Amino acid sequence: MGGRDRGRLIGYDPRFRTAFAALNYEWIERYFAVEQEDRLALEDPEGYALNKGGEIFFVVEDDTAVGTVAMVPDKESNDPGVWELAKMAVRPDRQGYGYSRLLMDACVDFARARNAKEIMLVTNDVLTPALGLYTSSGFVAQPQMTDQRYSRGNLQMRLRL
Repeated sequence: MGGRDRGRLIGYDPRFRTAFAALNYEWIERYFAVEQEDRLALEDPEGYALNKGGEIFFVVEDDTAVGTVAMVPDKESNDPGVWELAKMAVRPDRQGYGYSRLLMDACVDFARARNAKEIMLVTNDVLTPALGLYTSSGFVAQPQMTDQRYSRGNLQMRLRL
């Protein structure tokens, strides 16, 4: 026995509410500045995602959340067939374990189960590992940036389902 529990995917669990915020604040503060839109999402995950019919997934090792992502209805489009993949984060010492792919697959499965036609996301082109994940998952960069919620957002991507 002993050893580390291999990461497993779970849906939202309030025990990991603060981990949702902490994991995301870590990467945002490392690369950018925290914005009001971040605080709204990270300080109230229930209001941000769950109460709107969305979900927050976690990768858990030994009862510790080491990765997370949210799926929320896209409020920019007001189209029930469009979902936003948001607030994806994996603890730096757990990157390279395949956890981002596990989270991505959960998001795509979640959207398909709801008969979504599209998943959108907003990112920044300096986040090259994330861009690799998005591109390998079928997301396509959009010619125009229409979502202006984040000053750091310089790239909008969409995945047609």
